[in-house]
Amino acid sequence: MENFNLENLKPDIRTVKDMGSVLYDKEWQKTANPDTELYYMYRGLKEKNNLRYDITVIFPIMLGKEFNKTKGHTHKNKGEETCIVLEGEAIFLLQKEKNDIIEEVYAVKAKQGEVCVIPPLYGHVTINPTDKTLKTANWIDKNMENEYEGIQQRNGACYFYTPNGWVKNENYQNIPTLRFKQPQSSLPKELSLL
Repeated sequence: MENFNLENLKPDIRTVKDMGSVLYDKEWQKTANPDTELYYMYRGLKEKNNLRYDITVIFPIMLGKEFNKTKGHTHKNKGEETCIVLEGEAIFLLQKEKNDIIEEVYAVKAKQGEVCVIPPLYGHVTINPTDKTLKTANWIDKNMENEYEGIQQRNGACYFYTPNGWVKNENYQNIPTLRFKQPQSSLPKELSLL
């Protein structure tokens, strides 16, 4: 995957105010600067074979008791999303929900060059668990629609990641035990030519 020079590009910016509904530490949120920039999204940097290439930059900021993360969403369509870590380390938290019940949840810890494939219809959040900037890239169907409401309505994904470990989100019922999967060491063959 390409690592574009982002200096002269205008990103979509997520701030504390944008993330309010999905934050674990509500006390911290009350006093946090709502305009603090948490991460940048550079969408549509390249398109090929009906796929869109994006880069996300997640800053090494603590959200009170929680590590910085993306807001989280679920793909409405049945396509996959392939993510690769360009710089830093990431934890990808994936959850599959059916009829308001989480059927499966797992985390993939990945470092530079490693890949996480988001299966169709899974919700996912990307977490920066370090004190260094995280930069990830992804290929996704350019017509993919994201649904944010489900995760927002429950104030986040079914787990939060803190320096003391994983905390279940009490707004979900019957959360499965969190499992861990290994990242892929390289891009799938069908993307290696892009």
